[in-house]
Amino acid sequence: MYNITGCFLSDDRSAFATADVVVFHHHELRWAPPSSSRSLPLHLPRPPSQRWAWMSLEPPVNSGDLRPFNGLFNLTVSYRRDADVPIPYGRTVPRSAGGRRGDDDDDAAAAAPLVRNRSCLASWVVSRYKPTQARAEVFRRLRRRVPVEVYGRWVQKPLAEDRLLPTIARCYFYLALENSNATDYISEKLWRNGLGAGAVPVVLGPSRATYEALAPRGSFIHVEDFGSVEALADHLRRVASDGEEYGKYFGWRRTQEVKTYGDWRERLCQICVRYPGLPRHKVYHHLDAWLGGPLGRHVPRSTGS
Repeated sequence: MYNITGCFLSDDRSAFATADVVVFHHHELRWAPPSSSRSLPLHLPRPPSQRWAWMSLEPPVNSGDLRPFNGLFNLTVSYRRDADVPIPYGRTVPRSAGGRRGDDDDDAAAAAPLVRNRSCLASWVVSRYKPTQARAEVFRRLRRRVPVEVYGRWVQKPLAEDRLLPTIARCYFYLALENSNATDYISEKLWRNGLGAGAVPVVLGPSRATYEALAPRGSFIHVEDFGSVEALADHLRRVASDGEEYGKYFGWRRTQEVKTYGDWRERLCQICVRYPGLPRHKVYHHLDAWLGGPLGRHVPRSTGS
């Protein structure tokens, strides 16, 4: 399905004794009662050559206490670039020859199909809204200045999966605001909801340098580039009213396109892709220290308006 050979992926737990790698998804481990089938199989003999992989796509703030898992895992499978098996939420790949634009196309021309029929300025889809989060403060202050269409369970406006991207695509901008600031944590909010829908993502999370290392340069607007949220709002209004300026955020599409993983099977099979080069005697004695805690975050000040 994904052109990954030499890989046999199984959820048959009777194969434990013969597996080269056993993968544990942290979300289930975190909430599993000690005697549950989801808990670590510490009661079973562990083959000496077998490697255990800790997998998580959640930031530290959502991971709970990792200390009970120290000294148990050999591999990390994570959105982090320094993971043994990196599985970021998205990435860019060279545009296929059939979709490549000519070098003489300017940014506005590249964006033209994406600029038409915009009926809203900005949108935000969020289900786990917490008023104490930095992104909530940005949203509240931004909404005082510009209209933002909000969807999600917390406003009783859930979006069906097949309506998510078409709804975002009607807007010039998408608020890709992460729930925490953690190393390399850039989720589907940027990749699928923003870039995938064809809206310009307004991002809050890691530093601009991290976004530029992972996402197409010039494809997003970083909240922390502005001295205030009000200045950000004014910038959004100005860019939305200027087709040429707005088009500059889509210049990357001439040569690149967004790629996300098809499903969990494709993510898990990345272990096989990297298997020949994986360390053989590595142990994460301090998994909690490796994942780290949330970083400090600056939110642009209010101008008082």
